[in-house]
Amino acid sequence: MADTSRRITLWGIEVFVAAAQERSITAAARRLGASPSAISQQLSNLEDAVGAVLMNRRERPLTLTPAGETFRRRAQTILNEAAQAHAELARIDHTMLSELRLGMIEDFDGDVTPRLLSQLSDEMTTTRFLLETGASHRLFDQLDSRALDVVVAADMGEAAEWMEVFPLMVEPFVAVVRKGMLDAREVPERLPGMPLIRYTTRHHMGRVIADHLVRQNLVLSHRFELDSYHAILAMVAAGAGWTILTPLGVSHAKRFRDRVDVFALPFAPFSRSIALFARRDILGDMPATIAARLRRLLDERIVARHVKRLPWLGGALRVV
Repeated sequence: MADTSRRITLWGIEVFVAAAQERSITAAARRLGASPSAISQQLSNLEDAVGAVLMNRRERPLTLTPAGETFRRRAQTILNEAAQAHAELARIDHTMLSELRLGMIEDFDGDVTPRLLSQLSDEMTTTRFLLETGASHRLFDQLDSRALDVVVAADMGEAAEWMEVFPLMVEPFVAVVRKGMLDAREVPERLPGMPLIRYTTRHHMGRVIADHLVRQNLVLSHRFELDSYHAILAMVAAGAGWTILTPLGVSHAKRFRDRVDVFALPFAPFSRSIALFARRDILGDMPATIAARLRRLLDERIVARHVKRLPWLGGALRVV
């Protein structure tokens, strides 16, 4: 019987690259959906197979040995070739894809994302789907590290050469106040004097809002900076202040939607773009196909419903 104990496996290489990027066995295990003990065993098997110590596992965070640094360059090339081969098979029939790792901004997870996954799973009957939701910058990091295949996120204007980008929609920023507190005629005069509850500048959207206020020379009083749509809208609904969000952000916190009023901003308008991002030339026409499905869902589930409720959003909230 052939001795397989010293063979290099693709799984072992994937584990090594994940551990090198995460600099932690626990984080690599979480990313790959395996146990830390299984990750550690794979690393030991790989080191036995190549005949060299690749990682200083007693250090925190993990570091690579000189041999590990050399092997990492080769390892990434091997994974790239494997992904390319996988993609070429998927181009023949994308239903053959064994796994699709999809990242979505949390704004979509209550309505659009479940419908998209349902449609894809009906067609790709043998594919295993992995979904990650979170802030745009975190999703981009995972796309960059190859932990995700496709990402739907806010366009941060920093698309790399290795990315292909499919614009999906544009949505304006809006003013949100407690229901009945103001009418549209009072907004320009009274709103700037009320306390602002800010979306956190630790996230891209919060920085976009803050930068726009600076450009408008607006200094608005604020005591709270939060990273949760639900928390922000709960405070707005309680009359603690007003906020600047997007229609998606408001609809994401459904329990407060009927306890707030949404108005156009009383200063220069601005908006954000949402797009689908994927690694170029890896999944063939699949990213474009997913983007087309998403546009239809966004038009039906987001744009049409919001414009019906708030006609003044027409044209500003749109699929592209």
